[in-house]
Amino acid sequence: MTRYVSCIVALLLAVSGGGYLSAAEIETLALGEPAPPFTLPGVDGRDYSLSDFVDAEVLVVVFTCNHCPTAQAYEGRIKALAADYTNRGVALVAISPNDPKALRLDELGYTDLSDSFEEMKIRAREHEFNFPYLYDGDSQEVSMAYGPVATPHVFIFDRERKLRYVGRVDDAENPERVTSRDARNAIEALLEGKPVPVRSTKTFGCSIKWADKRPSVDRALERWAQEEVSLRRIERDGLEKVIQNNTDNLRLINVWATWCGPCVAEIPELVDINRMYRNRNFEMVTISADDPGKYDQALTFLQKQEASTTNYLFQSPDKYALIESVDSEWAGNLPYTMLVKPGGEVLFRHAGIIDPLEVKQAIIGYLGRYYFSNQ
Repeated sequence: MTRYVSCIVALLLAVSGGGYLSAAEIETLALGEPAPPFTLPGVDGRDYSLSDFVDAEVLVVVFTCNHCPTAQAYEGRIKALAADYTNRGVALVAISPNDPKALRLDELGYTDLSDSFEEMKIRAREHEFNFPYLYDGDSQEVSMAYGPVATPHVFIFDRERKLRYVGRVDDAENPERVTSRDARNAIEALLEGKPVPVRSTKTFGCSIKWADKRPSVDRALERWAQEEVSLRRIERDGLEKVIQNNTDNLRLINVWATWCGPCVAEIPELVDINRMYRNRNFEMVTISADDPGKYDQALTFLQKQEASTTNYLFQSPDKYALIESVDSEWAGNLPYTMLVKPGGEVLFRHAGIIDPLEVKQAIIGYLGRYYFSNQ
């Protein structure tokens, strides 16, 4: 029985038994093994199969994803590999192995996009991917056959589609610190008919989000649902200090009311955004424009939404005082959202219901996508 068939049989047994294969049960494809076949949907609207690359002298398969900061750090170098070798008989294809349902919100602190197929399309379009970007997040059958352990993980096959290199792109996330371009060296050697100098390396990055991690998502949601939700009353002078943001955190401020339909509709998205970024220098503040006598109503709503953010209820019935205290550029329509950097500079402001992606992009634009430094 081939390794590919063995993986599929194991998958079927796991699913029929109501469970999932764990990372410990998935082995990385061995050197010299043939490339497992695949047929997967691409972000460009067509399906791709292993046979589509039959004319390539060398085939590079990279397992990568949207959300991982390491994967994002390597996107430019993966694009460069595709561009530099496309006219030399090399084909490069990227596969996202992650199950989006196995990815917790607090694992998305360095990204504006998760790993769903629809968000892969956005990523590829915005970053102008010059290679097929394929989705394997539903069944993960192909990924299990190859056995990546992290994103990104590179598999390079020769003309006969035998695995000749497996491992990292190079030896440093920070491109300024690269000393060994292992994937590029392997491609050059195969094109020149020479032995690959380094055939296998370890790889570094985010773990693959196999389906067996779905219970971790459920546990996180249960834990967050138990967090305390409070609502504090605030006067005008206190509100002005909130807007000044004399902290070290990027502050997302949302003005809302229980009687405002768009406000109610967007709160769940804001709660998700808070859970994504709050482990970084980020915090979310909500300001209720409800009548001060509606304290209990506003608190009950926030509790139902599990909004364990910093929540205030403006204590004056003078709504124009609220408007001027929040932002002189605000016309007064709800909801109103601002992103305020430490020291009070407004980086983003929006009246009306938000586009969550636009807000996430503004947050990441300030916080940054990477955790490594140039040192």
